[in-house]
Amino acid sequence: MSGITVRSLGSMKSRGSRIVALTAYDYHTARIEALSGVHVILVGDSYEMAVLGGETTLGASLEALLTIAASVKKGAPGVLVVGDMPFGSYQESCAQAVRNASRFLAEAGVDAVKLEGGNPRMVRRVRAIVDSGIPVMGHGGILPQSVRLDGGYRVIRRENRDELLRQCDALVDAGVFSLILEGVAEELAREVTERVPVPVIGIGAGRFTDGQILVITDILGLDPSFNPRFLKKYADMNDVILQAVRQYSREVETGEFPGPGHVFREEGEQA
Repeated sequence: MSGITVRSLGSMKSRGSRIVALTAYDYHTARIEALSGVHVILVGDSYEMAVLGGETTLGASLEALLTIAASVKKGAPGVLVVGDMPFGSYQESCAQAVRNASRFLAEAGVDAVKLEGGNPRMVRRVRAIVDSGIPVMGHGGILPQSVRLDGGYRVIRRENRDELLRQCDALVDAGVFSLILEGVAEELAREVTERVPVPVIGIGAGRFTDGQILVITDILGLDPSFNPRFLKKYADMNDVILQAVRQYSREVETGEFPGPGHVFREEGEQA
């Protein structure tokens, strides 16, 4: 698989083809995801929680995400890679938003950026970035960067229908090429997906969106304590890594490692 673009992603919705998306935070994971047929890789501000152990995504830095995004794009050159604009990198002004979005494309080489929210201020940011020639992925439903304002992570249900639809419509009008829909009741997410012309990629938004996205460390089971309803774990890498490191520790302590096959001799063997 190669050559996924914002246009071909839209064509997938038209054909009814399901979109496979994941996060990635390094070159090797991105390479594996590309080989596995993933269509979209989000270099998420979730890095702050998934990799650095933060309680929220709010501490993610622009400089760190630019570096990570560059490595991810190198690992998955044919995949549509989206840089997640972190908290504080676009809220101040349209000029700030365009400047920092431009850095994702110019410095990291990604294909698009993502912003959270669909209130009038965020819609202006999206429009300014799109008008600058930069593809934007929108994000509706639960907004992790607004966790302090919202007082936590609350599933978006029928009582919030009108506001969610208004925001999604506004984001589409502003020019987003796709939408992430997070933490939305299934039937409401289905209504959004059928209503808007752009691909809708769900996380905790049920079965009827155009595609799905999850955090890579979550599907690999690296955190045994994280078990939200929407998550399916496809591996128990916590146990795999734990057992490997324990065995390494035992072998170093007993002198079993390094063995005769892991040493250099005077005969001049190559590394």
